[in-house]
Amino acid sequence: MMNPSTRLARSVVTALRGAAVHEVVVAPGSRNAPLSFALYDAAQAGGLRLHTRIDERTAGFLALGLAKVGNRPAAVTCTSGTAVAHLLPAVMEAAHAGVPLVVVTADRPARLRGTGANQTTDQVGIFGPFAPTLDVAGADLDELLAAFVRGHGWDRPVHLNVQLDDPLLPDDDGWDGGPAPEWTAPADGAPLTSHVLVLGPRTVVVAGDDAGPPARVLAEKACWPLLAEPSSGCRTGDSVIRTYRLLLSGELGAQVERAVVLGHPTLSRPVARLLARDDVQVVSARARGAWAERPYAVAQEADQLDVASPDDPAWAQAWREADRVLSRRLDRLLAAEPDLTPYEVAGAVSRALPPRGLLVVGASNPIRDLDLMVAPYEVGGRRKVIANRGLAGIDGTISSAIGAALGRPQSSRALALMGDVTFLHDTTGLFLGPREERPDLTIVVVNDDGGSIFATLEQGAPEHADRFETLFGTPHGVDVASLCAAARVPHLRVTSLPELEQALASPNGGIEVVEARVRRDDRRALDEKIRALAHP
Repeated sequence: MMNPSTRLARSVVTALRGAAVHEVVVAPGSRNAPLSFALYDAAQAGGLRLHTRIDERTAGFLALGLAKVGNRPAAVTCTSGTAVAHLLPAVMEAAHAGVPLVVVTADRPARLRGTGANQTTDQVGIFGPFAPTLDVAGADLDELLAAFVRGHGWDRPVHLNVQLDDPLLPDDDGWDGGPAPEWTAPADGAPLTSHVLVLGPRTVVVAGDDAGPPARVLAEKACWPLLAEPSSGCRTGDSVIRTYRLLLSGELGAQVERAVVLGHPTLSRPVARLLARDDVQVVSARARGAWAERPYAVAQEADQLDVASPDDPAWAQAWREADRVLSRRLDRLLAAEPDLTPYEVAGAVSRALPPRGLLVVGASNPIRDLDLMVAPYEVGGRRKVIANRGLAGIDGTISSAIGAALGRPQSSRALALMGDVTFLHDTTGLFLGPREERPDLTIVVVNDDGGSIFATLEQGAPEHADRFETLFGTPHGVDVASLCAAARVPHLRVTSLPELEQALASPNGGIEVVEARVRRDDRRALDEKIRALAHP
């Protein structure tokens, strides 16, 4: 007769398959052994794809990357105790970004909680508001999970805390994965609301992270400027304003009377100031994720936004002409710099992204640099640019990029762009076992030996120079080539734009790192020169 832990673990795997989970990441442990055996058997039978990582934080962000590109939930499982806590950063990011992530944690039986038993803590509710816990000891898990999805939808993570008692090993010859479950995640049955915008006010469309094509369609239909972040999913077409964050500080920005917001805009301080202005009316598409409120006053909100006819084309034309002039100034300024700049690195990566390509961008300066340098992409090119913008942290970026590349095998090319501190923060993401699938992924690391973003903020002002390096610059002096060698990942260092362009044009296959060395000591001055371009 099958032991209770094996039976429970197999019911968990069956429930995951019924919830349309195809990708599962395992962090090895003893208490989650029943889950690991069941997942292995199901993967061997073709019911799902299994990935293994030795670091729980890496495992969580790998699952996050898989879920972001797969349009369905991915799962991660780990053992009990502190292992669970390492999943918190990925869970928080998923909750704020509205990414469906199923966190399956192994636990001791409830009778051992609060007793000081080995590797036992209170895991129920450990993720707080970021992921509700379903504490599972043997109930009908299919119905529990179905009830959760009916109540919450798949716009946030869920935590399955599975109580597993001894014995932890299967007592039969294995499992064929069982029949394909009939239950699938129910769709949100709430009716969609729509709102038709009146014409007249000088309007811009603000497309934040994951806004999607509706933002571009609305901007083009209404003849309004489109201020689209790189990961908006709509940085295409003729309405896009490349230098919008510079223009917002000038005369055109002052004339804005209404902002229509789609997605999750968090990238630009000028946009944040625009949305906080008392003289600007904000109309918003309904936000996704566990937090539905905007951090600014919203006059109107709906699921779908539309216009009946185009607005006065002169307003959009003024933005396009100003953008053309400012873009030329910016390109001339960067071309005149004697050394390779982070902006040129971002521009080269953007140009190297082909149709149907995938680009994963790290937080901090790289995505902001990319925001000013994105190549003009045509509509329909199906380039996918993603970033962890839910909380905009640097955690797990390598793992997210590998997960995204694995989850989107149809990509014509997979690239990642990140800073050196972001890269170092997730180096365990490079350590894949010999049995693990390795995607073709070129990771471009902009290495300025420290935290250059702080040089552009208030902390980087000259009056703080005596403590800046200790508190914010934090030079590390890491030999990236040696680190990559330890992970058996090919590495190439470049110091000029032609070298970088040649490296991007000749990928070797597999995971590889291109390290672009740039200066940090001139970053604040360079950004000041760029901002000054808008006020000649």
